[in-house]
Amino acid sequence: MAPSPTGYFHVGSVRTSLYNWLYARQQGGTFVLRIEDTDAERNREEWVEMIYDALRWLGLEWDELYRQSERAELYSAAAAKLEAGGMAYWCDCTRDDVDARAKERGGPPGYDGFCRDRGLAPGDGRALRFLTPDIGATVVHDVVRGDPVFENATVEDFVVQRSNGSAVFLLANVVDDGDMRISHVIRGEDHLPNTPKYLLLWEALGYGEPPVFAHLPMIVNEKRQKLSKRRDPVALEQYRDEGYLAEVILNYLALVGWSAPDGRERMTVAEMTELFRLEDIGKSAGFFDVAKLRAFNGDSIRALALEEFVARALPFLPIPVDEAVFRRLAPLVQERVAVLSEVWPMVDFVFLDEPPADEVSWDKTMKDAAADVLDGALEAFAACEWSGPVLKDTLQAVGEGLGLNLKKTQAPVRVAVTGRTVGPPLFESLEVLGRERTMTRLVAARARL
Repeated sequence: MAPSPTGYFHVGSVRTSLYNWLYARQQGGTFVLRIEDTDAERNREEWVEMIYDALRWLGLEWDELYRQSERAELYSAAAAKLEAGGMAYWCDCTRDDVDARAKERGGPPGYDGFCRDRGLAPGDGRALRFLTPDIGATVVHDVVRGDPVFENATVEDFVVQRSNGSAVFLLANVVDDGDMRISHVIRGEDHLPNTPKYLLLWEALGYGEPPVFAHLPMIVNEKRQKLSKRRDPVALEQYRDEGYLAEVILNYLALVGWSAPDGRERMTVAEMTELFRLEDIGKSAGFFDVAKLRAFNGDSIRALALEEFVARALPFLPIPVDEAVFRRLAPLVQERVAVLSEVWPMVDFVFLDEPPADEVSWDKTMKDAAADVLDGALEAFAACEWSGPVLKDTLQAVGEGLGLNLKKTQAPVRVAVTGRTVGPPLFESLEVLGRERTMTRLVAARARL
């Protein structure tokens, strides 16, 4: 896995990491994490740390770690080897020069080999370009894509070393893969057009048998558009902070492009490791369905043992709480949330001195017979047994006296006590909150009315 630290960790990068990790574990291989941080202007150290944190949170621990910024000497040596062997030459063309000539000749955009025979020496403003063959073709043998053929004449003489002496990512990738003896390159299909250049460089540098390639299908949104950082929720950190479970993220993303031979959808990481095959990856774009991911997550939360749910939910509560009280509420909440960030709005009324002020809920509910309901509840709750079933029967009797069903009767009580129209079961919540705090809130709500 070779991410560039230029932003949040993309869900597409998560899938690529997962497929590499699964294959390495299944084959008894080595999962290499290589930080491609040669672009100093765009890279930031905090992004590097976020990559580490993301993979650790997912449980995708790496076996070897490298940073390209620490390997510049290898890339310089490779560039010098290409130049010395007549396989690369110096060029002083700017991007404007290249574009202007392309426009003038009315041909396709791209570099036209202008400096091939000029015999330029290295100097300021000069980049090193690879001398691409004019004849023949390069075949990419790919587990997913088959054997696409690229005519060498259509591959421009591409830059391998910038004018400032730094290597472009393609040269760095080839050198690293050769030096690290990478056996399999599993990456997104957007890299496929670069692969013939990769193979030409690989052969020129004499690394022998190239790695096995598997270019993964694109991930698209509901409009069948490629996921975009600007348009779509693609940052792993967002899903982690909303309270998606790491194992759910992995399970779901594994299915965006691959399916188990037996068609199952719910799998542990161990099961995925056993079942995963590169040959089973599809060619068609994978649909990243946020609604389905959310449903996956909700089902998985409900399947947790109670103590596991409590342990996972507590870090999402913004203030310290009485764990014993929260444990009483947990079964009521676990069945009703899809992500762990939804837990706090379900239980906050118990741990705050006053219920949350939700004016929309108040305005919607506190009208018509609300005052009569609160009066009746205050009188009936004053002496009844304080248990969920009794509280329900008691309030139901209040409603019947007013000609109201239980749904309409409990709505003003819920808003008065919890601040919201939705939440965990009301009567069990009142039991946990206690008689004194419940009555205080009912009195305050009645006074406001």
